[in-house]
Amino acid sequence: MKAELLKALRQTDDYVSGQQLCSRFGVSRTAVWKAIRQLQEAGYEIDAVNNRGYRLKSAPDLLTTEEVISRLHTSFMGQNCICLDSVDSTNNYVKKIAENGAAEGTLVFAEEQTGGKGRRGRVWETPKGKNIAMSLLLRPQIHPAHASQLTLLMAMAVREAICVCTGLEAGIKWPNDIVVNGRKVCGILTEMNTEVDYINYVVIGTGINVNQREFPGELREIAGSLCQNLGQETSRAAITAASMDELERLYEIFLQTEDLSALKDGYNQACVNRGHGIRVVERGGAYTGTTEGINDHGELVVRKDSGEEVLVYAGEVSVRGLYGYT
Repeated sequence: MKAELLKALRQTDDYVSGQQLCSRFGVSRTAVWKAIRQLQEAGYEIDAVNNRGYRLKSAPDLLTTEEVISRLHTSFMGQNCICLDSVDSTNNYVKKIAENGAAEGTLVFAEEQTGGKGRRGRVWETPKGKNIAMSLLLRPQIHPAHASQLTLLMAMAVREAICVCTGLEAGIKWPNDIVVNGRKVCGILTEMNTEVDYINYVVIGTGINVNQREFPGELREIAGSLCQNLGQETSRAAITAASMDELERLYEIFLQTEDLSALKDGYNQACVNRGHGIRVVERGGAYTGTTEGINDHGELVVRKDSGEEVLVYAGEVSVRGLYGYT
């Protein structure tokens, strides 16, 4: 009930009467009052005025089930939320519940992540109470070969959420890093369980540096946070919910064609690689060139310095001016 109560209070800047809330939720005034008290004790500033009702003035930076759901505008993405205090990896947790039949759209997030995974086996740790560590369960009825494109959808969704919630100009470094002012603020790792021609489930893990102010060692030259760019902290729940809102919209479009034909223009407009010199590192060596972005399948279309056009599906792509490559 607390999630729905918060949603009702967020739908207006004015007071909502106790009777309206009672009628909406089919409960007594005492039940509404108790829920309001619990929210106030959790740090929500809620005005309670006789003959007027309740008004939400401010909310703490809590990453809870109630806080996220109260901000959602989705039909299924994130509607089933699981909030953990601490976990080794949200991806590992979601894979376990996926095996037990968890529904598509289930979202797991944790206040602290101690053993999260990045690309190429790197560790992605999440300090307690500062950032977003979340993993989403999907069960798309598409060919397994097309599943990697879902990573790009999440990148687009997170980038849009950051722009809307903070006003910052965020971009996408192909395929799935989100950068603000030349520093990485978000990484995405997609894992899946498949048969030969059938997907059992896909898990999209996303780490967003929100309110972290300092980074250790070599990360200082690469990583950044929204807080560092804004000069103030921002709501992790708002960014989480906005990401789910946008992802649901993109996902429904993607499922119609199983490719990015209807979405690539938006991706390319946000792609920081576009129009810049890049260095592509592959197992067989490295080369430099330029790119105007992705094709319908999420591959990066690169024109080598020699003039040859190639498609990059996997590999480490460095952008001049970012991540130490100049």
